Amino acid sequence: MSYNILVINPGSTSDDIGYYRGPAAVFEDKIDYTAKELAPFEGKNVTEMAPLKEKMILSYLAGHNVDLKEINVVIGRGGLLKPIEGGAYRINDLMLKDLKEGARGIHASNLGGILAHAIAQKAGCVSFISDAVVVDELQPLARYSGMPQLPRISIFHALNQRRVAFHTAQKLGKAYEKCNFIVLHAGGGISIGAHKQGRVVDVNNALNGEGPLTPQRSGTLPAQALADMCFSGKYTPAQISLKIKGKGGVYAYAGTHNLKALSHFIDTGEKTDDAIACARHQAKDIRDAMIYQISKYLGYFAAVLQGEIDAVILTGGLMGNEYIREQVKQKAAWLKAPVYVYPGSDEKAALREAAQRALDNPSTIKEYK
Repeated sequence: MSYNILVINPGSTSDDIGYYRGPAAVFEDKIDYTAKELAPFEGKNVTEMAPLKEKMILSYLAGHNVDLKEINVVIGRGGLLKPIEGGAYRINDLMLKDLKEGARGIHASNLGGILAHAIAQKAGCVSFISDAVVVDELQPLARYSGMPQLPRISIFHALNQRRVAFHTAQKLGKAYEKCNFIVLHAGGGISIGAHKQGRVVDVNNALNGEGPLTPQRSGTLPAQALADMCFSGKYTPAQISLKIKGKGGVYAYAGTHNLKALSHFIDTGEKTDDAIACARHQAKDIRDAMIYQISKYLGYFAAVLQGEIDAVILTGGLMGNEYIREQVKQKAAWLKAPVYVYPGSDEKAALREAAQRALDNPSTIKEYK
């Protein structure tokens, strides 16, 4: 059955929205906010922007002649909630409370559930979130690190990883719950997950320093050396955090996180990004080091699945780079599993498909507790 679905993927300065009548997109657009519109919210909890964003989305729907009463479901990007399993969740009062208060963190994605619920109330329909970054299905042994005070946690690109896993299962003619996949999402951050029979039983913390180095993040670091740096007196906690996330990885070595510009420099010697601060041969080594580390983690997660792998799945923005994509495919060949590639990350499509699955199978809809 086809449904009319409104998708809301909020950001701090813009919102990515789409409205679909069945499989057909009525519109897919980005709403940008002016500096004047954003000025009253500077320094405040981002969720205080909800009334402004709701008004803008409603006016946008009206401008496209969408009658609110025709909408069957509104789905928003999942925010920083407590750890939850993957899947679609009905937005309830407890979820709204946690999103608004930001008990687990303040992020623009918290607005996804808030806005979806508010507009659904006006439309008289149901509202969901799906596959927030805090999806946590780690198996018990995967939670151990080496220090009781520092358990391993699950933060990754759950929305896109699960979307491409569902698509690959369909291509294989199997249910996602019957498949074992290694899924690599490679963009500004890199997450690699072991999907075992419908659950992501192990995955690197893609946000806070674990896994391969990325265009902007350090990945796993030598522990004692990092501790020594932290207590050297040379850096503030904020500076250390920025070295781990934001100005780590490729950026720390090359002066840029723009892999397209870096690859062009490697291929031609021409700098289209003046921030590049390394020699051409060093740029190639940095890019290859990232690929090398990715390949190591593919092996890591192959061990988690004991070699029983239905497919290796590559997705995210970096998979649009031919050299990186082909090198990763080559290094994954020893796993003896088919490789499927989905360049980029279509979050609107992922949310729409999640809403469709939930409405088709209401018994799968989950409650946030």
